[in-house]
Amino acid sequence: MKLVKTLISLMFMFSVFSAQADKLAHLRSSRKIVTEDVVRAPHYTIQVVALKEPPQNPGFFRDLNQVREFVCSDGFVRYTVGAFASFSDAARELEAFRAQGYTDAFVLNTRKITLKGSAQTPVIDKNAAPVAGTSYTVQLAAYRFPVYVSEFSEFSSVQEYYMRDKIYRYCVENVDGADALRVLAEVQAKGYPDAFLVPLEKYRPFRIE
Repeated sequence: MKLVKTLISLMFMFSVFSAQADKLAHLRSSRKIVTEDVVRAPHYTIQVVALKEPPQNPGFFRDLNQVREFVCSDGFVRYTVGAFASFSDAARELEAFRAQGYTDAFVLNTRKITLKGSAQTPVIDKNAAPVAGTSYTVQLAAYRFPVYVSEFSEFSSVQEYYMRDKIYRYCVENVDGADALRVLAEVQAKGYPDAFLVPLEKYRPFRIE
């Protein structure tokens, strides 16, 4: 009787393991599915499915040329196709994928996902002295919701950044550390007393083109 129970337990464990096993390994090795380790531009793509458990049907991806796999911090693995410069470019291709049977497909902005284990919003020391030879930008403001860059009419070129904390940040200038304090003072004098310097490299990956 004990032997029978042991065999039943082993069969159950094997079935659970099989159900959770990765059945996409051959698709990854053939580069039909590519796992992304960073979120990069262009940021618009078409999501065909998001799962919390390993896919059990590799045939689901049969009609797709190349699929990108995003393992996200919210526990979902997102599978997408295409990379587009704008929402409208992606939207024009969306119906074609829905017609193939991917009826739940939609346009995804990858700036709004966070990869599991990825770097979070940069920590900025506002009191750190700028270093000559390092590029800096000046942060003017930060908002929960986006605004038109024309709101900052005092400046001819304003960059917009969208961070992992879902905050939009608005910056101006690209200046060497040797001149950074002078430029910061000029910006503050234009009505932005809370403006501060940011090493450009820390914000660069989050820029909205």
